[in-house]
Amino acid sequence: MKKLNEFIDKHFQKITFFLMLVIFFNTCGNPTKVVGKRIDSLGYKIDSLSEVIITLQKNSVNHNDLKIEGLKSEKRMIQSTDRKILDVNRQSEIDKEISNLEK
Repeated sequence: MKKLNEFIDKHFQKITFFLMLVIFFNTCGNPTKVVGKRIDSLGYKIDSLSEVIITLQKNSVNHNDLKIEGLKSEKRMIQSTDRKILDVNRQSEIDKEISNLEK
C-alpha cells in the first residue's frame, strides 16, 4: 500500500492528464451517441407534452367553471377560519353566485 501511495504521489499529474485525455477523446469521438440520447429524450418530452395538450383540449374549462371553482375555494377558506358575521354573509353571497353561474 505504501508503494502505491508513493507511486500515486509521484505520478499524480501524469495519471490525471492521461485520464482526462481518454475521457475527452471518448466524448468527442462519439458525439452521435450523446446527441442521439438528447434527441430521444427531447422527442419523448414533446410526445408527453402533446398528450397533455390533447387532454386539456378534450377537457376544456370555460370562464364560468373557473369562477365557480374559485368561489368554492373562497368558501372553503372562509369556513376554515374563525371569523363570524362578515364571513357568514359572504358565504351566502357565494352560494347565490354559484347557483346563478351553474344555471
